Amino acid sequence: MIKVFTDGGSRNNPGPAGIGIVIQDLTGTVLETKNEYIGEKTNNEAEYLALIQGLKLALKYGKEALVFLDSELVVRQLNGQYKVKNAGLKPLFDEVQVLKMGFTNLSFKHIIREKNRLADKLVNEAINRELSKNN
Repeated sequence: MIKVFTDGGSRNNPGPAGIGIVIQDLTGTVLETKNEYIGEKTNNEAEYLALIQGLKLALKYGKEALVFLDSELVVRQLNGQYKVKNAGLKPLFDEVQVLKMGFTNLSFKHIIREKNRLADKLVNEAINRELSKNN
C-alpha cells in the first residue's frame, strides 16, 4: 500500500497549468515525485490530469493505493457523490475509471491544501519553469 498525493492547477483558469505528484510509503517516506507543465487548462482539468499521471506512477509500486487530492469536486465525482456534468472532464473521468481497474485496493480522499503542500509546490514549480522560458 502506498500513498499518492496529486495536485493540478492553472493560473487564470483556464491558463498555464501544471501537475504535481508525490508518492510515499505508509511511513511517509517519499518514493517519487513528478511535476510537469501541461499547457493551457482549467483547474479541474489539471486536477484530473495530475490524478491520471499519479495513478500510472502508482502502479509501479503495486496494486494498492490511497490517493489524496485537495479538489473536493474531483473526489466527490470519483466517489459517486457528484455527476460529471462538464463535457471536458468526462473523458478524463473515464480514463480514471479504466486506470482503477489496475488496482485491487484504491481509495480517493479529500484533504485540505495545507496537507498537500509538496504536490502544490511541484505544480507551481512546473508552471514557473515554463513561464520563465517564455519571458
